[in-house]
Amino acid sequence: MRIRRSQGADRTAPSASARCTTAEALDRFDSLPAVTIPEMRGSWRGAGYPTGHRFDGLLERAGWHGKRFDDADDAEALVMDGRNGTYALDPRFVPMGLVLRIAPLAKNPLAARVLRGILPLLRTPRPTARLRMTEHRGVATATMTYDTQPIDDHFRRIDDDTLLGVMDMRGMTQPFFFVLRRSNPG
Repeated sequence: MRIRRSQGADRTAPSASARCTTAEALDRFDSLPAVTIPEMRGSWRGAGYPTGHRFDGLLERAGWHGKRFDDADDAEALVMDGRNGTYALDPRFVPMGLVLRIAPLAKNPLAARVLRGILPLLRTPRPTARLRMTEHRGVATATMTYDTQPIDDHFRRIDDDTLLGVMDMRGMTQPFFFVLRRSNPG
């Protein structure tokens, strides 16, 4: 799977049908430059980067919109699309171990509809994560650490308005990849 860089380089959006292996995604991630915390500020639209992971397509079915970073200590890990706009989901109420085990079932359209009906009850007005520079795969880069889950999302820059993210969660044997695009580039 390729992602086009701006100004003539390759930056295509990943599609559900375009897949790569985890090894190919890691090679792609490793080829990209680090991101700094100031570069992360703003609202970002998210999409999965399919590698055959159990979570592929799951966030989209649940109504995932993306992420928001106001500053290093004020980040929203899971911004969701709701009936009345976007909202921040409180990850503390998401049983990630269970989600990992039942992810294929949650991709069922009926289950996804039920999930989208329940998730707004788990909204929060508080930040749910923070950003720090950490070393991941030998490179110091911006990393979002969830406040209440054993999850770190590490980022690399595709271009000024597009990032490749890799979710590292305790107990998960394969990393989950996603792309973030700045909501209001400029």
